[in-house]
Amino acid sequence: MGEDAAPRVDGEDLTAVITAVLTGSRLLVGLAARSLAAVEDKVTLPQFRMLVVLAGHGETKLVTMAELLDVNASTAMRMADRLAAAGLVVREVNPHNRRESLMRLTVEGRRIVDEVMARRRKEIGAIVARMSAAQRRALISAMNAFTEAGGEPVASVAHPLGWPDA
Repeated sequence: MGEDAAPRVDGEDLTAVITAVLTGSRLLVGLAARSLAAVEDKVTLPQFRMLVVLAGHGETKLVTMAELLDVNASTAMRMADRLAAAGLVVREVNPHNRRESLMRLTVEGRRIVDEVMARRRKEIGAIVARMSAAQRRALISAMNAFTEAGGEPVASVAHPLGWPDA
């Protein structure tokens, strides 16, 4: 089997599955980019990702944020500085450990997260509405299995971002 050939699991050729997931991910990446279009003068995609993590985790140490985003602490610091300059996050010294920096969303930062996620939700809703009820049930099952296999917690209906509101 060549380097690019898909593995076989339980006799199933995974090429069709991998192709379907890649195609679906292309759709979702495009949707994510479009949902950021209205705020792209304020935040980049990586910066938005930081805002979303803050929305879910609440006040967070800078070093923890770097770990959550899988970036260097210096990269997280630069992103936080830019977001603070834009008025989207507040960075403060941790009163319990003056060597640490804590950050949290501002009201404007929360508004941007909510606005972008509402746009995404609306566009996904329009796509899903064009599917049959059976296709929607199959999609729920497949996406839950896919995210679970990838180690991502399955989002509840009450917490569509995957975590409670902070």
